[in-house]
Amino acid sequence: MSLSNVRAILFDLDGTLYDQTPLRILMAMELCTLPVRLRSLSKARDVIRAIRRFRSTREELRDLGRPYHPLERLQYHQPAVEVGLDEFEMERIIREWMYCRPLKYLKWCRRKGVVPLFAEAKQRGIQLGVFSDYPAKEKLQALELDAYAQLVLCATDPEINAFKPHPRGFLLACERWGIPPEEVLYVGDRPEVDAKGAEGAGMRCLIVGERHEGKSPESKQEGQFISFQDLQHMLPT
Repeated sequence: MSLSNVRAILFDLDGTLYDQTPLRILMAMELCTLPVRLRSLSKARDVIRAIRRFRSTREELRDLGRPYHPLERLQYHQPAVEVGLDEFEMERIIREWMYCRPLKYLKWCRRKGVVPLFAEAKQRGIQLGVFSDYPAKEKLQALELDAYAQLVLCATDPEINAFKPHPRGFLLACERWGIPPEEVLYVGDRPEVDAKGAEGAGMRCLIVGERHEGKSPESKQEGQFISFQDLQHMLPT
């Protein structure tokens, strides 16, 4: 893939800029202490059920496209009903366990080659941004990458209100930059979501992450697979 005409690179965040496997292990260890800290096995079980249901509900909400109701509320309301929690208690649990507590670990889970890539791309005048299904600003700060990103978008932003692979978020990034999609590269870790969404918006996409290494060309149906080190070497001069 030639990147000679790329003027901007838009990144996914979770699983792309950091490795989710060690993070999930660390968070699982914290969750194991819940029964002791809450002094209740049933309350600890409610927290774990809420997190699991929230994650699965967000995957289901991908099929809605751009719904009439705000996804920001639907993502909490629907799983709360299903597990029998108050909507705002569901939101409190998710913000604590998925948005706040992981922040202290992110820097140590950052993928190899991310910082040199961001630094060189910025030096070459390439616009950098993040479009994630989850809130990204605090995570970027924890990863110490916030100084490089000129644009940060979340799928639940009112102007987007659509989870990937819907193209709206990708296209909004292009609108904000004033750059056509064919001159923007998207970098993610999920072919079925990131590559499909980028393709729908008219962008090229590269997929990173260890789980894709060693796959045969025949298995790479959506997007192309690469490391951050290789991507750095491909940057246009």
